[in-house]
Amino acid sequence: MFISYIISFFVFLFGVCIGSFLNCLIYRLEEEKSLKGRSFCPHCKHTLFWYDLFPVLSFLFLRGKCRYCKAKISLQYPLVELAAGIIFLLISNFEFRISNQIEIFQFLNLAFLFYIASSLIVIFVYDLKHYLIPDKVLFPAIVISLIYNLTNWQNILNVFIALIIAAGFFLFIFLISKGRWMGFGDVKLAVLMGLLLGFPNILTALFLAFFFGAIIGIILMVFEKKGLKSEIPFGPFLIAGTFLALLYGSQIIQWYLNFFQI
Repeated sequence: MFISYIISFFVFLFGVCIGSFLNCLIYRLEEEKSLKGRSFCPHCKHTLFWYDLFPVLSFLFLRGKCRYCKAKISLQYPLVELAAGIIFLLISNFEFRISNQIEIFQFLNLAFLFYIASSLIVIFVYDLKHYLIPDKVLFPAIVISLIYNLTNWQNILNVFIALIIAAGFFLFIFLISKGRWMGFGDVKLAVLMGLLLGFPNILTALFLAFFFGAIIGIILMVFEKKGLKSEIPFGPFLIAGTFLALLYGSQIIQWYLNFFQI
């Protein structure tokens, strides 16, 4: 039991560190800068040293301000780091609770899921901020997911069905609305969802995405933050639904079936 806690701690720590890198990636995608070079403050451009770069802890120690220019550091940075740590921890627990034995395939699957989770986190934040899904992140994730699925022929039919359902549904909405209701980026994101979730988990993800989207949309309209014609990025809802379906899809489906049997 103690060893499992130690492993969980290091998995969480690893996720938090990856989250710090994802923040860097998001910023440099926004500014169209190379990933090469040392980290710097986005306000004063001062190079950050190692003691400025501890995930979450540096933000707390500096009280959310740059050490050099005292400009406020966005809450995005600690939130992304914590989210990555929690998601990595949930994914590892999900992967290793399937079997009591630890096999090489599980580590490969874990590495794949960590990569996809990182890609989805970047897409989530980028779409939320800019109403745009970056192809530089999405396309490599699609290609790697496709290659990964080709190594597992037993599940290829479920994946193909999920891909057709998700991408076909969003493509239909995109075409009939001429892009007013749904952006083409969501169609491409649906391809990744289908490759990742398979059938029937894709249905769970879509249901949850529309459910959360409707709730948030109503809340924003009630508080007069958005109107009926306002644009709301749908990618974050699709990604939230994807994570929930990936981790708890079977339980959600079973709960749903049991609910209607009562």
